[in-house]
Amino acid sequence: MKTILNIIWLVLCGLWMCLGYFLAGLILCITIIGIPFGIAAFRIGVYALWPFGYTAVDRRDAGAGSLVGNVLWVILAGWWLALGHIFTGIALCLTIIGIPFGIANFKLIPLSLMPLGKEIVPSDRPFATR
Repeated sequence: MKTILNIIWLVLCGLWMCLGYFLAGLILCITIIGIPFGIAAFRIGVYALWPFGYTAVDRRDAGAGSLVGNVLWVILAGWWLALGHIFTGIALCLTIIGIPFGIANFKLIPLSLMPLGKEIVPSDRPFATR
């Protein structure tokens, strides 16, 4: 079932959201200071491409650096990516078939606003450690 949902997601909005994250990642990687933000954008872009079967969890070793980084992230790229999820989610919720995908888009908004200090793990083991 996850595969079918992911394929439909890919066609409806996953590819476009992934490209948005990759574009943000490329722009952020231009400077040395922006490289950690670019890496986070690429990581979330892959998650936005194929989200069903995975979940985002808090990292236990994330500290104050993640908080400061998330504040900078919101200013630099987070708002634009969150707006993309909001508009795409609303558009998907206009049809009955698109409602689950719209809800999945809304679930990505907190991650698009604060990606640092998060880790993407398979849904069947969200509490597993590396």
